[in-house]
Amino acid sequence: MTTDPNPQKPFKPGFKRQDKNDMIPIGLVRGMFALAAVSLALVTYASVTGRERVAIPPPAPVVQEWSISLVGHDAQAVSVYDANGTLLADMDHGGFVTVIQNGLMTMRRRHGLDPALPLTIVQYENGRLAAIDPLTEYRVELTQFGGDNQAAFERLLQTVP
Repeated sequence: MTTDPNPQKPFKPGFKRQDKNDMIPIGLVRGMFALAAVSLALVTYASVTGRERVAIPPPAPVVQEWSISLVGHDAQAVSVYDANGTLLADMDHGGFVTVIQNGLMTMRRRHGLDPALPLTIVQYENGRLAAIDPLTEYRVELTQFGGDNQAAFERLLQTVP
C-alpha cells in the first residue's frame, strides 16, 4: 500500500469563495447580462422591422463643397491635397484631421479602394460641416466633435482654391 505524498486536498476551482463573500454580487452580474440581452433584442427588432434611423441630422441645403484627398504617412502625419493634386497642408501631427483620415482609410480598405481618392467636405446652410466619402458609406459630421475640431477643418478649407 502506498501513501499519498501530498496530504492536502487537490485544488478545485469554484465560483464561490470559501468565506461566501462574493466580490461582485450575483444580482449585479445578472443585471449586466440582462442589459446586454435587452440591448441586443432592441437592435435586432429595429433591424428586422426596418425602423427609421433617428440619429441623422436634419436635412439642410448645401452651401459649399470641397473635394480633398487625405494621405496618411504614419500614426500622426497626414498630407492634404486638393482635387487637382496640389498640396494644401503637410502636417506632422494632424490631430483630428488624422483621425478622419484613419477612419476613411479603414473604410476604403474594407471596400478594396485606394485611400488617396478624394473625399467631399460639405458645408450646410445651418452651419454643419460633414466629411462624406462618395465611394463608401463613410460619413462624419465634423460639427459633432466640438468647435476646435471643426475649426481645424475650417482652417484647412480656407486654403482650398
